[in-house]
Amino acid sequence: MLASASIEAGSTSGKKQRTGSPNQAQIKWRTGAQERIYNRRLIEALRAARGAARPGAHAVKEAADSALALTARGQSRWSRAILTSRLRRRKLLVKAVGRIRRRRRSPVPSKRDPAAMKVGRVVPGCRSLPAPTLLEEAADYVAALEMQVKAMRALADALSSARIASPESEAAES
Repeated sequence: MLASASIEAGSTSGKKQRTGSPNQAQIKWRTGAQERIYNRRLIEALRAARGAARPGAHAVKEAADSALALTARGQSRWSRAILTSRLRRRKLLVKAVGRIRRRRRSPVPSKRDPAAMKVGRVVPGCRSLPAPTLLEEAADYVAALEMQVKAMRALADALSSARIASPESEAAES
């Protein structure tokens, strides 16, 4: 049996079950091609965010998240949730005018594990997933966030070294 896929014994449907390990998600996000694609998209998104309506950190976070979701190409639930949340937010702004308030129902106590519920709240689009699927999505999301941190750290280092180098070159010319 392969580690990435196994056929359930006694199943007549012949479908394969995915038993992917978190290492697969990390390997996927650590390829040089994925990093280059993400870096390019991040820089493009940050340039576009300069003139955005949302100032500062919100614009940077939105740009980084959307670049990450685009790099994932909608193959994971969290990436689709990030991409569609931007569309919903725009629609909500339009619908917010003249909205009638309604009473909210009291929340029904859940039978789910509290730890799984917390993980589901952290990973976009994964609040109502069963535990095995939630863990796969969370592993993929964490690997993607690690790549995002690495890219943003490299970008910050490059910008800070460019700032340090520019005053020295100006002082040398004077």
